[in-house]
Amino acid sequence: MTINVPLKENERVDDLNRCGYRIIQDPGRFCFGMDSVLLSGFARAGAGDQLLDLGTGTGIIPILMAAKTEAAHLTGLEIQADSVDMARRSVQLNGLEDKITIMEGDMKEAEKLIPAASFDVITANPPYMNINHGLRNPEAPKAIARHEILCTLEDVIRAASRMLRPGGNFYLVHRPFRLAEIMITLRHFCLEPKRMKMVHPYVDKEPNMVLLQANRGGKPRLSVEKPLIISVKQGVYSEEIREIYGF
Repeated sequence: MTINVPLKENERVDDLNRCGYRIIQDPGRFCFGMDSVLLSGFARAGAGDQLLDLGTGTGIIPILMAAKTEAAHLTGLEIQADSVDMARRSVQLNGLEDKITIMEGDMKEAEKLIPAASFDVITANPPYMNINHGLRNPEAPKAIARHEILCTLEDVIRAASRMLRPGGNFYLVHRPFRLAEIMITLRHFCLEPKRMKMVHPYVDKEPNMVLLQANRGGKPRLSVEKPLIISVKQGVYSEEIREIYGF
């Protein structure tokens, strides 16, 4: 069944290679990157799980997780009204209104919108850079997505801890250069790191992303998984990347 939704100026519809799902994007604002796709491949959600994506942007992670998992319901929380509108239209485009809810709001005040400890799984692809990392235009959507303008790392982890049920899992993609800070902050908010996977652009290059799973109230024991290599050579993705993308 073909579902048509209105597109605004400069918007386009991209195929996600999963269940025929598509997403509306505006290249002038911000388009999802590989980090969101990798997080959707790393995160796990079982049948009946309630999932929350913090800072969902245009809804890429809930849509991919709806395709890849048996989660009962997925919620995306986003503070930027334009992104919320785009995400809601993408949900409608895919006929997922009964499966995905996009909410407008600040994750720092999530408990005003959603009861605390309501989710089994929480995902987040937060801004990687603090305000000292080359910030130029704090009003631009791309700057908000990349820099800690509207939320900090601590804000994200605090929100995840508050919204997770005891025993629930938090999945995060970030940059390795902030790994020590991430680990300390997770533990401060009773989220115990359980799985870690480094992502390397090539086998002989240092990692440029890290994928983490933390458990609310879990016991100390961290499993470090084999690295994920993005490309075997220039322009050729690894088999693992091709599988994650559904090529």
